[in-house]
Amino acid sequence: MSVINTNIQAIAAARNLNASQEMLGRSLARLSSGSKIVNPSDDAAGLAVSEKLDAQNRRVRAATTNVQNAVSYVQTADGFMGGMTKILSRMSELAILAKDVTKNPTDIALYQQEFSALQDQLRDTIGGTTAEIGGAVDVDTPLGAFNGITLFGSNSTGLTVTIGQAVGQDMTIPESNLRQGAMLNIIGQDASGAYTIGITDIGAIGDITDAIQQVATERASLGASQSRLELAATTLQVEFENLGSAISRIRDVDVAEESTQYAKYNILVQSGTAMLAQANQTPNTVLQLLQR
Repeated sequence: MSVINTNIQAIAAARNLNASQEMLGRSLARLSSGSKIVNPSDDAAGLAVSEKLDAQNRRVRAATTNVQNAVSYVQTADGFMGGMTKILSRMSELAILAKDVTKNPTDIALYQQEFSALQDQLRDTIGGTTAEIGGAVDVDTPLGAFNGITLFGSNSTGLTVTIGQAVGQDMTIPESNLRQGAMLNIIGQDASGAYTIGITDIGAIGDITDAIQQVATERASLGASQSRLELAATTLQVEFENLGSAISRIRDVDVAEESTQYAKYNILVQSGTAMLAQANQTPNTVLQLLQR
């Protein structure tokens, strides 16, 4: 049927052209953003899943930071205790040297001076109140601290570290309380501020040896915690990588595939434009019927 008022071919061509232009715009948006899901309508279910995975991935990254900070905490404590072991070893050496019968009182006084200085260093590192370590003055800000957390004080509950992204995925770093036991015999003072153990005391060498063993035991405990933390960090890194891969498969555009689609829709838009122009010329044929 030949009509003038309604050009069905042009309407159909315009509809197809609009659809091709819309798909071309979506393809262009995907390529320019690098994302497969530009609008929620592109993949509503995939968007919901990817949002949950992204939140989980962020928690994994935060847990990784927590674990790495905990490793730094343990390494700091171990570094301090490594220094304590050297100090105690030197103190035991001084105690033996002080027993040399060829040494005169002046020599022994010099040994005692170094011995006391090393005790000061241990006491300042460990810290504590007068109720804990004696003396006349509290050591409120010990050298052995990490971000304001005292390393060698009493903490019966230990230090709880979150090592996973879910609730309850925690571990506890046990306390390293050096304000008691053999170490207290080394750093303890009487009410006047004098140390309760001196270089010439009969039990000095035994107390120092026990303190070395106490520090070694605490270092072994921290070493076990560090080993577990490093394993947790490795596991979290693998989890982070796999979650990122899953999110990428849902959200990220395949550039090669989308480039092919872009070329396809680009051609369709050009051909659709040409065909719409042709369709718009169709009513002109009716005029030939009116010519005489």
